[in-house]
Amino acid sequence: MKRFISMLLCICILIAIAGCTDSKNGQGENKDKNEIVNPINGNFEGTANGMQGPITVSITVKDSKITAIEFKKNSETPNVAVVAVERIPKQIIEHQSLSVDTVTGATLASYGIINAVANAAKAAGLDVDALKANKVTAQPKEPQTWDTDVLVMGGGGAGLSAAINAAEQGAKVILIEKGSVLGGNTMMAGAAYNAVDPGAQSVMILTKSQKATMDGYLALDPADPKLKFDVYPEWQEVLTELKADIKAFYAKNAGKEAGVDMPGFDSVSLHMWHVYTGGLRQLTDGTWIAPSIVLARKFANSALDSFVWMGEAGLNSSYGADAKYGGAPGLGTVLGAMWPRTHSFMSGAERIPQLEKVAKEKGVKIYTETRGTELLTDASGKVVGAKAEQADGTNITVNTAKGVVLATGGYSANAAMVKKYDKYWGKDLSDTTLSTNMGTNEGDGIIMAETIGAELTGMEVAQMMPSSSPIKGTMTDGIWADASEQIWIDGKGNRFVNEYAERDVLAKTSLALEDGIFYIIYAGRGDANKPEQLIKGTKYDERVAAMVEGGHIWYGNTLAELAEATKKPAAGVAPAFTEEQLRATIEKYNSYVAAQKDDDFGKEVISGAIDLDYIDSDDEVGICISPRKSSLHHTMGGVVIDTEAHVINKDGKIIPGLWAAGEVTGGLHAGNRLGGNAIADIFTFGRIAGINAATGK
Repeated sequence: MKRFISMLLCICILIAIAGCTDSKNGQGENKDKNEIVNPINGNFEGTANGMQGPITVSITVKDSKITAIEFKKNSETPNVAVVAVERIPKQIIEHQSLSVDTVTGATLASYGIINAVANAAKAAGLDVDALKANKVTAQPKEPQTWDTDVLVMGGGGAGLSAAINAAEQGAKVILIEKGSVLGGNTMMAGAAYNAVDPGAQSVMILTKSQKATMDGYLALDPADPKLKFDVYPEWQEVLTELKADIKAFYAKNAGKEAGVDMPGFDSVSLHMWHVYTGGLRQLTDGTWIAPSIVLARKFANSALDSFVWMGEAGLNSSYGADAKYGGAPGLGTVLGAMWPRTHSFMSGAERIPQLEKVAKEKGVKIYTETRGTELLTDASGKVVGAKAEQADGTNITVNTAKGVVLATGGYSANAAMVKKYDKYWGKDLSDTTLSTNMGTNEGDGIIMAETIGAELTGMEVAQMMPSSSPIKGTMTDGIWADASEQIWIDGKGNRFVNEYAERDVLAKTSLALEDGIFYIIYAGRGDANKPEQLIKGTKYDERVAAMVEGGHIWYGNTLAELAEATKKPAAGVAPAFTEEQLRATIEKYNSYVAAQKDDDFGKEVISGAIDLDYIDSDDEVGICISPRKSSLHHTMGGVVIDTEAHVINKDGKIIPGLWAAGEVTGGLHAGNRLGGNAIADIFTFGRIAGINAATGK
């Protein structure tokens, strides 16, 4: 009987073992037959926040496995997140894993996609913990060695223009880019390009406020201590040139009246003067910093030629291969530019693909997700190549016959590095200050160059972009007009600054407000050359609607509706302006535009008067307010270069085989970069660096 009972118990145990499955969340499998018990099938949605807004995906589940991922809503910038959008869903499906690598340069978008899929998986009843526990790690390939004439490190505007120009000289060129896509900050930058353009100025009308500014330059006394000629005497010659240029302009246009028939004015000396006064700054230790006069002269003299070259490269229809100087449309003034010399052209989303297309046509070999780690030198100190590492860990050695062009950008995405060198912002800056930059701009090239003896300059100062998103730090989720037309108000509805001032002035002034937040009033765009024309509101179009619905800005069909809207939070704030506050501020500003004289803040070029009566009476138009806060935008410091883009060592000598261009360099902008000068800088010196690297000059 005991033997019978024992046999019976064994049989029961065997039956129990055979029938047991892990049925957690319906995903259990029969261990003998490898069949899924209660399999999950169907389509399920999930949403999570990316960089630019919500990401919604629909996953297809078959037999408890994710077999397809479809994007239902994706607010990410296409050219930035394209690799993440393509790669991450494939890896999730292939490995049945939610622990896949993020994509370099699109980290927040990557997490947004992964988290959206995780939420969809949770809705489906899948084992999310198991999907997360299944980690996927890329495996490096065997080390590789590449040979080329010129290596360009960095795939933004400076790097691509250097690569194209080097290839045009007959050089074999390789370009490596740390990010998953080309573009760097040039991808994110606006379409603002400063260049002295006599032809374009000739068809404009000089405003009365512009003439008053020019008269002020004529009245400047070189002995004025504010000009700091005792520290930087070389810049006095530029003031002398500027006065001569203005006098010659007045003589040529004798009998003409500003605001009526006197044409616009600009000159190389005026652009240089703005570079100097815009970049002349005192540091927290009492010392001063100013732009390099030789770099500023090269820049101001060459910017329009570079703009014409961009037209020849298909980047700007106004200045094509057969266009003559002066073919541009009316000039404007981007924030912090100090003068209407800003040309508009392709946006970053358009210009980078076009540059890539041209580079490939010229034979440039491009490798993304390949981060430069070290510059290689021979026994004489000449740069003969570099080491790099790809995203999967593969080690690369690049040997160059002619040299390397550094175009790796600045370090505004590395707030800790900015803080380490800072002698300007003090308590307004922290290791966690937000940035407008791509996350790849961490100072890699500067560190590599310094390691082999390169001299650095201007590292004490970084630029803050005042008109940034209070939540993200990006230059998105807001709406405003030309700098001459902008009206900035504090939390009580009052103007607090000259909106035409340099960016650091605007940032410092705004950061002193409560929580560092201010507000820009927008009622459409006018004609900066015709300040007498009132702005008659903006429509609730797709762009405005998206910002309002996303909780970024306020909109009202009337001023009263706008004031009421500000009682509800946008970007985390709710100033609750009254109609009376807003009306008083706008009407006062309107009076200054009419008089062409800003009695409160001395705005040099002032326009943008708003027709409140028209807006209040027309249901088709309205008015907006965008909350803004300063974030890190541009680093003025970097490696020292000469006018031919050679990198200079700590002994003041050229490092053979090494050139640099763009934000990785220092010296041109000093304490503050003018708005619209960055794009002109990167294309101008990018071309110079590429040509000289290819020719060995």
